[in-house]
Amino acid sequence: MLTGEIRAKVDQVWNAFWAGGIANPLEVIEQITYLLFMRGLDDIQTREENKANLLDKPMERVIFPEGVYRQDREGNDVAYDELRWSKLKNADPSRMFLLVSEFVFPFLREMAEDGTAHAEHMKGARFTIPTPGLLAKVVDMLADIPMEDRDTKGDLYEYMLSKIASAGQNGQFRTPRHIIRLMVELTKPTPNDVICDPASGTCGFLVAAGEHLREHHSKLFMDTSLNKHFHNTMFHGYDFDQTMLRIGSMNMQLHGVEGADIRYRDSLSSSHGDDADKYSLILANPPFAGSLDFETTANDLLAIVKTKKTELLFMALFLKLLKPGGRAAVIVPDGVLFGSSTAHKAIRKMLVENHKLDAIVKLPSGVFKPYAGVSTAIVFFTKTNSGGTDNVWFYDVQADGMSLDDKRQMLLAEEKFGPVPTSALSEDEHAKNNLPDVVARWKERNGTERDNRRTGQSFIVPHKEIANADYDLSLNRYKEVFHEAADHRPPKEIIAELLELEDDIVRGLRKLEAML
Repeated sequence: MLTGEIRAKVDQVWNAFWAGGIANPLEVIEQITYLLFMRGLDDIQTREENKANLLDKPMERVIFPEGVYRQDREGNDVAYDELRWSKLKNADPSRMFLLVSEFVFPFLREMAEDGTAHAEHMKGARFTIPTPGLLAKVVDMLADIPMEDRDTKGDLYEYMLSKIASAGQNGQFRTPRHIIRLMVELTKPTPNDVICDPASGTCGFLVAAGEHLREHHSKLFMDTSLNKHFHNTMFHGYDFDQTMLRIGSMNMQLHGVEGADIRYRDSLSSSHGDDADKYSLILANPPFAGSLDFETTANDLLAIVKTKKTELLFMALFLKLLKPGGRAAVIVPDGVLFGSSTAHKAIRKMLVENHKLDAIVKLPSGVFKPYAGVSTAIVFFTKTNSGGTDNVWFYDVQADGMSLDDKRQMLLAEEKFGPVPTSALSEDEHAKNNLPDVVARWKERNGTERDNRRTGQSFIVPHKEIANADYDLSLNRYKEVFHEAADHRPPKEIIAELLELEDDIVRGLRKLEAML
């Protein structure tokens, strides 16, 4: 967890960027990402040098070779060694600015040739920090943070990413972290999973899945095969925004995943033959406010559901990418659950009849404020290709621990915020945060939850009833509203009370006449 001092430093640098004319929060994050990448390269080189010296062997990987990289405008040699973070951070601001702008960034772009995914994303790296003073300030701040610790690095980056939302721009790239943790907690990633987010953005879902595995399956790192799988073949993310690819890839690296497959792909327009039936777990919050032309939509998705609506095409994509037995937790707008078009009904029927629809978790409409007030839900399902839906579990989340207005302020202490608090919540705390209750009831959905009345927050609906309702999956379609019975009073008592009231009115009128 970051200290208040580190948070304050990040805030100062953020404000300095704004004062320096960089108002786009994504651009701020991108520039800091480049600097973190530079520091990471120097750390790798240092480890390789120490290893070579210890074993008295040549270095296996050389990032900064000996000798001259290029010459400056005056014809002076600039050595590779001068591009290293450990040297740059001690240079005076003007020299640092010259080296970074004219030598380090070309070097980063050229590194794409080494074949790593993150280096590939650096092809379009642009240096936009406007002044030597701002660059020196940012470098000093990053140099003061102990980046050897994975948790600190990850928390630092997550804190900076949170500012994308608080800055009021591009908030659509950020799913609230506690909602991500809820989805991960309910799907419980395993060491053998192959996990994908086809709209990965900053890779928040993949990061959370990795952190869950570190917490609950730490022994996987002692197994050579599982350790290799974790770092190289477990995590996959697609995006068609190069800035997001750079940020997401760095987010994975800073959270200790060395070789995540974060790559460019327009998920709805590209063919998916190579990735069909590949993934065992999909976690996603895809964009769902648009439509595509049939001509630009992948034919293999149109074969599943013929529509222009992106939210339905993404549902088709998830079914295409999952292997049989694979599971998914994805956020959808409420319209997917009750839309009346042929395509809406077709995708819902497919989930219920051809696969196993596990649960619908209804979210409060303010979860994505201030950027959108649209009502959403999390759909949990398992791909089977042969049906398997017996009952569907519904949960009506009415509070997520934050205010549901545009400010989205935390309502509870941090240790009681999120899906898995360290202590049980009181009745008052539950009213402010239902997420721990979602986790608890999820575990009982096939046990005691089956007996719940539909007047509560969670209940079970059998397959037959959903089919008879034309596959409507909206929670309100099945929830029963409990009306508390009014006190029953005998008619004679009510009449007597009315007569007494009438007498009072008559007496009052007579007094008024007497006064006049």
